[in-house]
Amino acid sequence: MVRYSKEEIEKATQELRAILKPGNKVYTILRHVSKSGMSRSISMFVVKKGERLDITYWASRVLEDRIDQKNDGIVITGAGMDMGFSLVYSLGWRLFPKGFKAPKGYWRNEPLKYETDGGYALKQEWA
Repeated sequence: MVRYSKEEIEKATQELRAILKPGNKVYTILRHVSKSGMSRSISMFVVKKGERLDITYWASRVLEDRIDQKNDGIVITGAGMDMGFSLVYSLGWRLFPKGFKAPKGYWRNEPLKYETDGGYALKQEWA
């Protein structure tokens, strides 16, 4: 975990809450994998009004993770799971810690009114 000031984290959280709403899709791009396979750099973006918007910088602040300056991605360690999903889940959990009002048709077309786990607020897809 990287140390960012409370002000930096709060500003990043406000920026991303203005951009991202429950049900939005966040795209992830694998930028680099270490030789050992235990670390990788992943960048994140969303598409708004037909434009690609890189959210890697803001997400790194909210998640308190460092950015790999050489490969332009958030450094995430570990293996054995979908690390892109893990990043997006963690971001949703930080942005919507108390859950969120589920958009229509959000969860398998079931009539879910409120999701208590904010980690599921955002959808993830590899680009």
